[in-house]
Amino acid sequence: MTDAVDRKGPLTDIRLIEMGQLIAGPFCGQLMADMGADVIKIEPPGKGDPMRVWGRGDYPLWWSVCARNKRCVTANLRVEEGQELVRKLIAGADMVLENFRPGTMERWGLGYEDLIKINPSIIMIRVSGYGQTGPYASRAGYAAIGEAMGGMRYLCGEPDRQPSRAGLSIGDTLAATFACNGALAALHHRDRTGEGQVIDASIYESVLNVMEATIPEYVVSDYVRERSGATLPNVAPSNIYDCKDGIFLIAANQDTVFARLVETMGQPELAQDERFSGHTERGANMAELDEIINAWTKTRTVAEVDALMQEAGVPAGKIFRAPEMLDDPQYQAREAIVATPTEEWPQLKMQNVFPKMSKTQGEIRWPGNTTLGAHNQEVYGGELGISDDELARMQQNAII
Repeated sequence: MTDAVDRKGPLTDIRLIEMGQLIAGPFCGQLMADMGADVIKIEPPGKGDPMRVWGRGDYPLWWSVCARNKRCVTANLRVEEGQELVRKLIAGADMVLENFRPGTMERWGLGYEDLIKINPSIIMIRVSGYGQTGPYASRAGYAAIGEAMGGMRYLCGEPDRQPSRAGLSIGDTLAATFACNGALAALHHRDRTGEGQVIDASIYESVLNVMEATIPEYVVSDYVRERSGATLPNVAPSNIYDCKDGIFLIAANQDTVFARLVETMGQPELAQDERFSGHTERGANMAELDEIINAWTKTRTVAEVDALMQEAGVPAGKIFRAPEMLDDPQYQAREAIVATPTEEWPQLKMQNVFPKMSKTQGEIRWPGNTTLGAHNQEVYGGELGISDDELARMQQNAII
């Protein structure tokens, strides 16, 4: 294992073997690596994880984030010699992570029943579209499909249009986060009992678990939530409003907060107006109330409205993009974004390790390495004792 002294975080004594590709599995591995785990990522020789070429702008930079802090090696999992290399790594690991279609690992002789023969306490983290069981298990499942099945897609967008999708692969990252949560709980169980286990995280169920009370609301009241655009039904005021030079978000739906808002607007009588005097009344007259607030914000700049809202203690804020994040004093004070230099990008910046921990804070040690198989020599040679000649032969034969 890489020297734990060189790593920071609560998981410096943990090794995770990461297989799979794209987002759902690798984001779980990123979370573990951020917390100090020794993550060894397995990629197919010759091409690697497709995330290496994903991203927007002029250069594919997503890899620098999702593969950070990981040691990247290559192994052909479709041939016995490559599978045996991975078995040797798993024999000395604490966890193995995969997000292939269910059944794939079993075909390669790397299913859970195979792995516990060489490492009885192994924790296997499995991320997939529909889970390892059920009639849909063998289907291909991407985040967009899981978001739709989990109920999120139906609620996104304007009510008079087709459902929208979030601008991010939220289903993948939710599944990865739940998988990480389950794996950490499994580590606690293993510490107490010595037993490993399987973590089965599906994308659709991960989405389902953040869907608030949509299921009981339907069961009890036959109520189906609908798309509501920029607002939540019956929650007002909580919307985006126009200013002279941009847009601004105000969320003043609680009675006392609403009173502070209308006092600041110079219209304190609105707090007693029968249309707006309580939560239910404001929800029923949301459109009318939003028009009144928007008429007021349009007479001021974003900075002016922001200053007034902060002085009055009204939850409010700008709509942030990357430029605003980089310039914001709160981001800077919390080091939410940090410079992570590389040879290509001396001032490459990305989101920092999160959450913050008072005793065992993790850190970004290096961004995703752009060289495929960058750690083959270190891992296979230095830790498994494979000679340089043997590594050269395996590379020549596309085993690594």
